[in-house]
Amino acid sequence: MTPRVMTEPAFLVLTALADQPRHGYGIVQEVERLSGGRTLLKIGSLYGVLDRLTGDELVALDREEVWQGRLRRYYRLTESGARALEKEAARLAENAEHARGRLRARYAEGTA
Repeated sequence: MTPRVMTEPAFLVLTALADQPRHGYGIVQEVERLSGGRTLLKIGSLYGVLDRLTGDELVALDREEVWQGRLRRYYRLTESGARALEKEAARLAENAEHARGRLRARYAEGTA
């Protein structure tokens, strides 16, 4: 089976969970903060991402709490999720460095 490419929303959800478990709305808020407002997850899309990440065992249900009469589910990053996040962060950083290197070469040649 070919490994799936990690989408930006999945990367941001894993990043949001890297420091602590969060409930759905908390994840939405943290993703918005992490992305500087560029990624605005709707609850429906968030749960689609969480379902996929849970199925891939990158995220797990941490606990459930009742808050103001409603059930809140908290999710946490698993060890395999942390490894996948680290691998994807390194891949993105490497790609960014290649782009920067090519741009430096372009500007050094005076091809601006």
